[in-house]
Amino acid sequence: MIRKRLRPWLASAAIALATLTPQAQAAPLVAVLEAEVATLDPHYTTAYITRAFGYTVYDTLFGLTANGEIRPQMVQDTAISDDRMTYTFTLREGLLWHDGTPVTAADCVASLRRWMPRAGMGRLLAGATESLEATGPRTFVLKLKQPFGLVLEALGRPNTPVPFMMPERVVRAAGDGRVTEIIGSGPFVFRQDLYRPGDRIILDRNPRYVPRSEPADFLSGGKRVNIEALEIRVIPDGSTAASALQSGAIDYIQSPSFDLLPILARNRNISVGGPAGMNAYQGYFRLNHAAPPFNDPEIRQVLWKLFDQSTVLTALGLPERLTQPGCVSWFMCGTPLENTEGAGVAANPSVAAAREALRRTRYNNEPVVVMQATDIETLRVSSAVAADLLKQAGFNVDLQAMDWGTLLNRRGRREGWSLFGVTASGFDLSSPPTHFYLSGNCIDYAGWSCDERMTPLFSAFARAQTEEERRHIARQISAIAFENVPGVMWGQFVTPAAWRNSIRNLIPSSIPLFWSVEKP
Repeated sequence: MIRKRLRPWLASAAIALATLTPQAQAAPLVAVLEAEVATLDPHYTTAYITRAFGYTVYDTLFGLTANGEIRPQMVQDTAISDDRMTYTFTLREGLLWHDGTPVTAADCVASLRRWMPRAGMGRLLAGATESLEATGPRTFVLKLKQPFGLVLEALGRPNTPVPFMMPERVVRAAGDGRVTEIIGSGPFVFRQDLYRPGDRIILDRNPRYVPRSEPADFLSGGKRVNIEALEIRVIPDGSTAASALQSGAIDYIQSPSFDLLPILARNRNISVGGPAGMNAYQGYFRLNHAAPPFNDPEIRQVLWKLFDQSTVLTALGLPERLTQPGCVSWFMCGTPLENTEGAGVAANPSVAAAREALRRTRYNNEPVVVMQATDIETLRVSSAVAADLLKQAGFNVDLQAMDWGTLLNRRGRREGWSLFGVTASGFDLSSPPTHFYLSGNCIDYAGWSCDERMTPLFSAFARAQTEEERRHIARQISAIAFENVPGVMWGQFVTPAAWRNSIRNLIPSSIPLFWSVEKP
């Protein structure tokens, strides 16, 4: 049965390889990521799958090391004034876009201006900026109008949307819409002529890329590409993907089905693993505050009494060593800003407690539309568990299955949905300005959560000069969030990847990265 399901895919793969350039046919690395890359514009969405794609095609001004340091990437030199209000950046020599034209300071300024209003950290930086101007072909200057202690963090951390650089002409052509030409200066070149939505993306090694001289260190350093081509395949069925990995038809799976992990781990030709720390994930149920019933704060509060994290994590089938149930910190357990201010409302959840709490609200049997992304296992399972528990508590539930790309489009509407399961990593959830479900307060299109008390705290966090100040502000934000309920945590966990042992030097990361990797 599995063989029959694989045959059409293998035939498609053969066609794909046949249409690659002769050079790229030498050693393509074939990867299956967590979902289809539905949106190629890396500034246009917070979707992690688009971030992964972005790191292949585009580059950043600064990059994050494995131990959390921010280091120059496209930037050669940074001069900071004594009062830390003026930053002068000079680009490295020899940087080229994929079409062979030079990367200029004007390109970077246009890219930053496009990125700022779309990102939590970017909006804070924009609010603190007096001017951002190119002063030469390779030099641009950022002048602040108020202190902002996170300038380099904003430009170098992998929080989505990431501040990837793109040509000024591409930015101008896009206007307020999505970019239509996928061209960067990163280590891989997107092959538009071979792009088949829903099937594959082909990325060739960028022969013009000039890596930094130092060794690669996570998202920083010399991004040396040792494969001639990367092929990103779309295989929604987890069993089919696992069979392809075992047969050698593909080389890498970002998120194997959890129930298949023991089988893959027993295969001596396959490695299974995943880093923890900032690479760990926290699951959330994202709520729609714009439509009934969760436009009522009393009804939102009921959910703290309903969702027991161990229920969702158990349903996922992850080994205990990969999970951390009971984490009720908005800023990820195990990170510097971890705290439980206001978390008393989430103590001792149960269906009985939630049913009684719901009875005391003004709930009038309005439908709770649970969107379920069926092509990402953690989202499929968590949404199914949510629907079941909501029904048990007395809600009128409508579980609607769809793919992740469709869900991303529907979440932008103010009506037609109530809740969906989602995950985010420690890179985004460990700090207020980058936290998906907090930093969009009063401006976010993905839930319309708004509490005016929280808004000035984000600016205060960015101005804070000490870690103690930041911890104090994080506790204030936490207390408000537990009252307002922009989302509800359903568990912290590590998602392992699986890959053929024939590929070497794979960078340990929850973000799939394909520089440094070798395939004989």
